[in-house]
Amino acid sequence: MTNEQLVSKVWNYAHILRDQGVSYGDYIEQITYLLFLKMDAEREELLGEASALPPKWSWSNLAGRDGEDLERQYRETLDNLGREAGLIGVIFRKAQNKLSDPAKLKRIVSLIEKEGPWVGLSVDVKGEIYEGLLERNASEVKSGAGQYFTPRPVIEAIVQCVDPKIGESVCDPACGTGGFLLAAYDHMKGQTQDREKLRSLRHTAFTGVDIVDEVVRLCAMNLYLHGVGNGGSPVLQGDALASDAGQRYDVVLTNPPFGKKSSYKVVGEDGAVSTERENYEREDFKFTTSNKQFNFLQHIMTILEANGRAGVVLPDNVLFEAGRAGEGIRKRLLEGFNFHTLLRLPTGIWYSPGVKANVLFFDKRPASRDVQTKELWVYDYRTNIHKTLKTKRLTSADFDDFVRCYHERKETERFRRFGYDELAQRDKLNLDIFWLKDDSLEDIDSLPEPDVLAAEIVENLQAALEQFQSVSEALSEEAPSTR
Repeated sequence: MTNEQLVSKVWNYAHILRDQGVSYGDYIEQITYLLFLKMDAEREELLGEASALPPKWSWSNLAGRDGEDLERQYRETLDNLGREAGLIGVIFRKAQNKLSDPAKLKRIVSLIEKEGPWVGLSVDVKGEIYEGLLERNASEVKSGAGQYFTPRPVIEAIVQCVDPKIGESVCDPACGTGGFLLAAYDHMKGQTQDREKLRSLRHTAFTGVDIVDEVVRLCAMNLYLHGVGNGGSPVLQGDALASDAGQRYDVVLTNPPFGKKSSYKVVGEDGAVSTERENYEREDFKFTTSNKQFNFLQHIMTILEANGRAGVVLPDNVLFEAGRAGEGIRKRLLEGFNFHTLLRLPTGIWYSPGVKANVLFFDKRPASRDVQTKELWVYDYRTNIHKTLKTKRLTSADFDDFVRCYHERKETERFRRFGYDELAQRDKLNLDIFWLKDDSLEDIDSLPEPDVLAAEIVENLQAALEQFQSVSEALSEEAPSTR
């Protein structure tokens, strides 16, 4: 049976359960728990490795049960393993049984038991199966895993350009299901045959952080299936923006969550509803803002090791948003870091249509009075490029020209160089740079699909409203107080 056939077989069970009221996300979550229990048992039985689980909560104590007895044992297993330390505790943190119908639960347990031994598959095969489930979930669900899933061709192109090396530490402070960490691992593991270096690569080189419990669980399991972090969890649950933990990394690869400014509703004692904005007060943040993307950018500036390298996916507003924070952070990026490359990504590649994003490549530099960015190279892979998730899918080959240009540094139709002096003169330090002629402005046949076009219109309107809001806030801050 091929990997794809096995993915399809496992996924078919998801369709059956979906019809019975179990969501795709819940299905993958339960598969995560059960696969770990099964593989832990197989490692002990087939490889002679001691089980990491208390015997009472092992697979053998679960698989032979039926009915309510099975459901009760499974529920208690999840509850108790969630209190364990290390990788086990991360995977089972706040775990709940979403397969409360014993018949549904039995079907999944039987599937995993029948298709084993899972531990006999290579780590790459197991990882591909699991990633296949994650990708299918992302593509079929409007929300949920889709918001954490970065297209694989984008990840691969970024990793090829940043080029992490054996012995370097790699961090993703918004790791989602672990795509960047796994791509970096695949890129680095072929650089040496030294067993000790490979062991260190698997167990100490990678760090991931995510704020969502369910996503941390998926990431930890995904890494585990690829043989990364078996001795402990390389992924942590928490808000990466909350504080500076003090750790520094040679390489940061990430796609922080897209979204609007952080805010929440507060209901007063009189019943009135007001909106409070969530700002992060950190000494290392030069600018206080409620814009999540700007805060992630400032966080990355902090956690990079001296001379560290970063490849970061960020939405368009980071390049042009006005106001003290937006202009100030862009100025800091240009003057204190070597912001050397900007890749404008096409629309239609995300599970949320209309999203406009870029990849920022920059290197940290020791403190200096000299401007660190001498020139910014911009590659426009958006103008006249229309992608969709089904009929015109993004492929790795689509970025071959960009990767070549990244390394060769020669101007082409899509790749242009801009000196610092030219950038510094742009109004409000706007770095949303483009120069190619948009064919769709003259040829109606060149227009993108209607749903993509509608989403882009909504996105542009939202961006305009945010600009007006920024101007309003700036005027409010500057206006003299009246008594």
